[in-house]
Amino acid sequence: MSAQPTPEQSVPTLQSTVLDCEDARALAEFYRQLLGLRYRPGDEPPAEGEPDDADWLVLVGAGVRLAFQQVPRLPRATWPEGEVPQQLHLDLTVPSGSELLVQHKRALTLGARLLLDRAADIDEPLYVYADPAGHPFCIFVG
Repeated sequence: MSAQPTPEQSVPTLQSTVLDCEDARALAEFYRQLLGLRYRPGDEPPAEGEPDDADWLVLVGAGVRLAFQQVPRLPRATWPEGEVPQQLHLDLTVPSGSELLVQHKRALTLGARLLLDRAADIDEPLYVYADPAGHPFCIFVG
């Protein structure tokens, strides 16, 4: 069995990266603001005073489709130590060390929690965070 498809074979297309969460709207808002994405038509927040019962939301932008699926309970990753591994994380890049610091401050202001600070690493400066639902993600100079 070949790992690479032949020209005659079709392959699936990755449509979305989906994050489970206990509050789909809150996590979608975090990533919408952090990444400058927009809601898929029909997924926008309801008008003020209207109930928001969204349990599946999609954000889109420049080749990205990030979805949020509400679940009743989600154990938070305990990475880098503990019993609950990160299972999946997002890698985000910025072009420079100065932009890394700007985005670090933005992430914290938006509700990220710092897990690891390697900003002073000469080879690969980065920060690792947990988003408001506890999913780890990295911002590094790429």
